[in-house]
Amino acid sequence: MIQQHLTMNNSGNSHVITEITPLSDKDFFYLVDRKKDRFNYPIHRHDEYELNFVSGCAGAMRIVGDSMVEIGDYDLVLVGNGIEHAWEQNKCIEGNIHEITIQLSRNLFGDVFLGKNQMRDIRNMLEKSADGIAFSQLCVMRVYSRLERLSRLEGGFERVIEFLTILHELATSGDYKILSNSSYANSCTPHTDSRRVLKVQQYINVHYREEIRLSDLAALVGMTSTAFSRFFKLRTGRPVSDFITDIRLGIATRALVDSTQSVSEICYDCGFNNVSYFNRIFKKKKGCAPKQFREYYRRNRVLV
Repeated sequence: MIQQHLTMNNSGNSHVITEITPLSDKDFFYLVDRKKDRFNYPIHRHDEYELNFVSGCAGAMRIVGDSMVEIGDYDLVLVGNGIEHAWEQNKCIEGNIHEITIQLSRNLFGDVFLGKNQMRDIRNMLEKSADGIAFSQLCVMRVYSRLERLSRLEGGFERVIEFLTILHELATSGDYKILSNSSYANSCTPHTDSRRVLKVQQYINVHYREEIRLSDLAALVGMTSTAFSRFFKLRTGRPVSDFITDIRLGIATRALVDSTQSVSEICYDCGFNNVSYFNRIFKKKKGCAPKQFREYYRRNRVLV
């Protein structure tokens, strides 16, 4: 069942489909195993976690948040926290698509259960699913037979054990990548245990429209520019300039989806001072130009 759910952005013109899943409060998870000849489900979101396996999908376009990627024969993705997602037909001509979709409630495990040491890997993976996770082809092959077995099992308890085993294998492999920019998913501040890094990230989240100087960020935490650059990269795994660009790109991508502003207006409003550079860096990071991204997104979106 699908409900057309209205959400308003600053421009008051964004309409987003929210799926009401068949998941019952009395069930551990909901699973559907289906064969189809094409992708025709629009971009949507839902509160539940979703593990989605697809085969026979070479050439299809996978959209998760602000990530748009043409996929191969197999695809396995975990999404959570209401992030928008869809698979578009694009260049897929297979006509024999196999899809296994598993949905589970965000409240299923609870903080006490997920807080146990033995659940650490699964807990971390579920947290990251807020930005969408794609598993490697090798990882897909590892769990493919288990997914098919899970689909055939009828016993309730045995299905639960099999599903937990799949989650554990995926989580402990670490063989996956984050799909969407965190600022697109409205969680601009990544997890960090450093108060100085957090202070800088929060400053960037507020002042992204302005010119942000390295010396100002360093002074904010009482460090020299050189020491701060090394410190930030050591604690976050990337240069501060990349972090600033990703924040600006995430907010720009959200504006492309949710507003009618022109590409140049979005460019300057998000802190970029050159449209050519904005187009170039957007294409490098997202695989397509801003205008093309907007067209892809709107083609797959159903408006109220």
